[in-house]
Amino acid sequence: MNSLFQPFTPDRNEPPRRRFRPVPLRLLIPNLITLLALCAGLSAIRMALEGKIELAVYLILGAALLDSMDGRIARLLKGTSKFGAELDSLADFVSFGAVPALVLYLWGMNEAGPIGWIAVLVFAICGALRLARFNVQIEDPSQPAWMANFFTGVPIPAGAVLVMLPIYLENIGVPKGLIHPWLVTAFTLAIALLMVSRVPVFSGKKFGAKVPRESVLPLFVAAIAFVALLMSYPWIVLSVGTLLYLISLPFGAAKAQALARAEAVPTEAALPAAEGEGPDRVA
Repeated sequence: MNSLFQPFTPDRNEPPRRRFRPVPLRLLIPNLITLLALCAGLSAIRMALEGKIELAVYLILGAALLDSMDGRIARLLKGTSKFGAELDSLADFVSFGAVPALVLYLWGMNEAGPIGWIAVLVFAICGALRLARFNVQIEDPSQPAWMANFFTGVPIPAGAVLVMLPIYLENIGVPKGLIHPWLVTAFTLAIALLMVSRVPVFSGKKFGAKVPRESVLPLFVAAIAFVALLMSYPWIVLSVGTLLYLISLPFGAAKAQALARAEAVPTEAALPAAEGEGPDRVA
């Protein structure tokens, strides 16, 4: 019979306990960046509740910037993990699904009554569905190679940046009549549908993987100019960037369709050759 108080000396007959290996630092850094993005998103809720909508928008944009870094840094450090992928999905839903919906509602969509709340609710739910579909598709080996350059539907971080366009427009002096709550409601629902749509969207994952030597200095100058413009005229840059992104969606879809047709042509040409092989039929 075991005694109530275990002895201090270890029992030699007891099976050895599993010892967890130390976690490498390279696995912690990407997850730390993800947690910082989550903190920025949650802090945006506080700013919105205090009526500081502009600060809330900045925090969401900061979360989007951090979100764009964690995956790349994880691949660079070879620190990808299942835990990190799950944490990233959870942080994305909070920072780019629930938080922008709440910020929009507190900013002015509450003036649309229950319809405004339904619109932001649909946006958040579509963001969750978009993340769930992405997590399933990323493990699908049947995806064609060219799909690596495209997302299926607008990704949720981009959706969060796009859906806040009415706030950008208000801050550059657009008349309130042009950003009426009912128009904002329709725009919010449109962005929500784009996230769960099957529209191919440029991912930009391959962009900048290798930069030609002669393009290094112009790239530095362009990056510095962009940051300077963003700091000097944030709302104008955000408005123009959002509109350009929306304009680019049809071009991305057309490019994806062209690649799909180009891949289908060799397959169709190989079918007659395959049908001609084999033993001759007896008439």
